[in-house]
Amino acid sequence: MGSMPKNDERIQALEAKLKQLKVLQLRKEARARTTAAKRTRHEELRRKILVGAVVLAKAEDGSFEEKVLKEWMDQALTRADDRALFGLTVR
Repeated sequence: MGSMPKNDERIQALEAKLKQLKVLQLRKEARARTTAAKRTRHEELRRKILVGAVVLAKAEDGSFEEKVLKEWMDQALTRADDRALFGLTVR
């Protein structure tokens, strides 16, 4: 029966190691989620910039009516500094 305490100690050590590995796994998963979320936000921002650049270029070359763009912006923008960027009056 002298081996029982050794087994108990071994079980406790393995349980502690398992707990530690679970914590490390949770941290790894959290980092992966954070990285994926950052990438998604970056891609969304890039899409918005590219769409805006194309629409502005089309408005400048006359293939898209600038008046329509200005109407869209007038309806959508509420912040004074945003409205000023498009020469819209502050509401």
